[in-house]
Amino acid sequence: MSIEVYDTGRRPVWCPGCGNFGILLALRKALAELKLKPEEVVIVTGIGCHGRMSDYMRTNAFHTIHGRVLPLATGIKLANPELTVIGHAGDGDAYAIGLGHLPHAARRNVDLTFIVHNNMVFGLTTGQVTPTTPRGVKTKSTPFGNPEQPLNPVLLALASGATFVARGFSGDVEHLKELIKAGIQHKGFAFIDVLQPCVTFFNTYQMLREKVYKLEEAGHDPSDLESALRLAMLQDGRIPIGIFYKTQAPTFEEAFSHAMNPPPARRTPKPVDLSRALKRFK
Repeated sequence: MSIEVYDTGRRPVWCPGCGNFGILLALRKALAELKLKPEEVVIVTGIGCHGRMSDYMRTNAFHTIHGRVLPLATGIKLANPELTVIGHAGDGDAYAIGLGHLPHAARRNVDLTFIVHNNMVFGLTTGQVTPTTPRGVKTKSTPFGNPEQPLNPVLLALASGATFVARGFSGDVEHLKELIKAGIQHKGFAFIDVLQPCVTFFNTYQMLREKVYKLEEAGHDPSDLESALRLAMLQDGRIPIGIFYKTQAPTFEEAFSHAMNPPPARRTPKPVDLSRALKRFK
């Protein structure tokens, strides 16, 4: 299937060189190689530069409010389990206001893919500190340097019980495409943190290109949770990308099947009787 199938024809308004371009291309390639029809896919986006993804993907799409990608994506999946549901959020969206939803989506093992565009800064609002901004980095809201220890998203996802945990780099589209394909094919909650430079407010391209290396080339066994945890905590100056951990567990849909037979999208709507309500206004 051609990647043009998923193109709405709208011209992206992202800054030239923005890491979002790489994620968008990787996503389209992944869907094309999996031969998923646009009507079978739902893209859910939050608030931030990444949120434009829903404008540029010719699939079903929902642009929701700040930090609420996962609750909405969960509801869509429960309503119609036949859909491929992919949530996109920025690091501010996912790890600040929306952080409370991540551990619960992971432990419930909802069958969806969650891709976080992690540029380590609030880019849309012109460059403020986020939970993943490295300590000491000067931003518009931390002119003397970020005093806080940054959040470790991969470690958080592993500790929360996610059954698929990966990290990608928007500068390596082919590698990221394979991660997205693996995440979509995984039965359960697939978490992918994507290192994505913000060329305008926190350009990390050179640093990332020098430091990233691929876990599969390093011989990492993604079924080994202890090894995944050690890699997530690694602080030797290098940055591993690839699948940290992958396992199988019952999905939330399976555990909730007593209330999902049939799921809401397959139910025949019943006529609504408003006569009793209307009597109150007579």
